[in-house]
Amino acid sequence: MKDVAARAGVGLKTVSRVVNGEAGVTPDTEQRVREAILALGFRRNDSARILRKGRTSSIGLVLEDLADPFYAPLSRAVEEVARAHGTLLINGSSAEEPAREQELVLAFCARRVDGLVIIPASDDHRYLEPEIAAGIATVFVDRPAGRIDVDTVLSDSHGGARDGVAHLIAQGHRRIGFVGDHPQIHTAAERLRGYRTAMTEASLPVHGSWVSMGSTDPERVRTAIGAMLDGPEPVTALFAGNNRVTVTAVRMLRERARSAPVALVGFDDFELADLLSPGITVVAQDPAELGRTAAETLFRRLEGVHDAPKRVELPTRLIVRGSGEVPPA
Repeated sequence: MKDVAARAGVGLKTVSRVVNGEAGVTPDTEQRVREAILALGFRRNDSARILRKGRTSSIGLVLEDLADPFYAPLSRAVEEVARAHGTLLINGSSAEEPAREQELVLAFCARRVDGLVIIPASDDHRYLEPEIAAGIATVFVDRPAGRIDVDTVLSDSHGGARDGVAHLIAQGHRRIGFVGDHPQIHTAAERLRGYRTAMTEASLPVHGSWVSMGSTDPERVRTAIGAMLDGPEPVTALFAGNNRVTVTAVRMLRERARSAPVALVGFDDFELADLLSPGITVVAQDPAELGRTAAETLFRRLEGVHDAPKRVELPTRLIVRGSGEVPPA
């Protein structure tokens, strides 16, 4: 900075103001400083800034799976909010493994990120209590934290599933199958609860053979759907608990196209769902809004707001495209 100041003929404070984007520098002076910076190859020493200010201007984002298309707009929204606050986003994937989640979260904390946005894999987050007490702001998104009270941003999984199943009932279906993710996952459990709520409200029974929870592995899902379609009380409609289950269901139903048609509604929209024939009716979340709301909540904490933890639940919407409107055979 001394070299830049000498070359531009200004004081150190003026160089600092230009580098940090502060006011109080005339355009001509700023231009001279920037020309000196370019000529000398000056780079701001962020390590020194961290020591001086006690902030790293970085946040960590822990996702379930970086390869899942659902998380792309969520991650992008968090990044855009972070960028608007002059903050770097670092992200990583827990692969739905609680031990890996904890390892990744604590690695971010060891690098002194200012805050964390977490999509949890674990159901016990008490390991975070010392980090939160030390000042690391934390927001959970998509699923709530386990055994600690922190800011949380969710979609209305129960209400969305209820609406989707009620839509199938309105089309005349009475035997409706539900295929979901692992039941210990909050969103999977809430969507199953929404399915049961809709069936109960319509005074319809739910047979054990019509519900299957577990891995989203295609073979597991295929087996589950096959049992529902070929069992003694075959379903005439399916509600898929997430986008991965829906995609497998679409492929399987296409293979069985010559048999009785089956209605399908999926939770989560997915790419090209509107271009299939018929288009896939879905209960859509807004992953970008989830990410944006979570990040804005985090920066609100970083800016010094210390009220009680908030729980925000965002609405879903039913998008009708044709697959959920197939009448019962």
